[in-house]
Amino acid sequence: MNQIANTIPARAGVGYKQKHLDEILAEPDTIGWLEIHAENYMGDGGPQIAQLRYLRERFPISCHGVGLSIGSEGPLDKEHLARLKKLVDWLNPALFSEHLAWSTHDIGFLNDLLPAPYTQATVNTVIEHINQVQDVIGRQMLLENPSVYVMFEQSTMSEIEFLTEIVTRTGCGLLLDVNNIYVSNTNQQTSAEEYLSGFPVEHIGEVHLGGHDAQTDDFGDPLLIDSHNAPVVDPVWHLYETLIKRTGPLPTLIEWDNDIPEWPVLAHEAHLADAILNRQTKAA
Repeated sequence: MNQIANTIPARAGVGYKQKHLDEILAEPDTIGWLEIHAENYMGDGGPQIAQLRYLRERFPISCHGVGLSIGSEGPLDKEHLARLKKLVDWLNPALFSEHLAWSTHDIGFLNDLLPAPYTQATVNTVIEHINQVQDVIGRQMLLENPSVYVMFEQSTMSEIEFLTEIVTRTGCGLLLDVNNIYVSNTNQQTSAEEYLSGFPVEHIGEVHLGGHDAQTDDFGDPLLIDSHNAPVVDPVWHLYETLIKRTGPLPTLIEWDNDIPEWPVLAHEAHLADAILNRQTKAA
């Protein structure tokens, strides 16, 4: 296998969409790497798998899961985990990540990424699930901070305390979604800057940047929805630059999954992220 697949550069990458294939191959230097959603590539063959096999020889690949339901009270789906292992074994991605969220319950699978209460019981469950995933796929996983719209009354710790204990006890890394910080703290009327200042940045393996929908709730207060269907807004760029000044350059994904734009729009967002990364490289 081409060893390019084994490392992710500290550059901007994009989520791979088939409509952009020709432009990506025509302008490969525009981006540093690609990210795919694991669940889109768990089949045994077909054009999608052929394209991914072709791309992995030309770009570093990060594999992002959206269906493991790490935060669920119940056990992980062993069949889903087996399909994930099969994908990871042949793809050999440089990074694998999943959400701190749940999607399954007694009634079945819910097509959403739902938050969990920050309690010791949830910590213990998530740790058990992460250890199981890492044992099965034979590599470290990164855990992504969620978008939060409401807080659970039963929560007994902060999100940062929750994530720190999980990282300490499992050896997993973190995927920091900067837009999620902005969405969650705006919705809770708390400080995104304060949240970021306390985040355990030494464990970050990847960063996500994306857009959101701005709405209002029944009381007229701001309500942001993590929609992945718009450009990154200025306050999120500001948070991102604050982060990179603190950590140095990190692999950064432009995440755009709905209302997919034409390639020049997505490439421009990647260029903006690379500009911030380059400024920090020169300042170091």
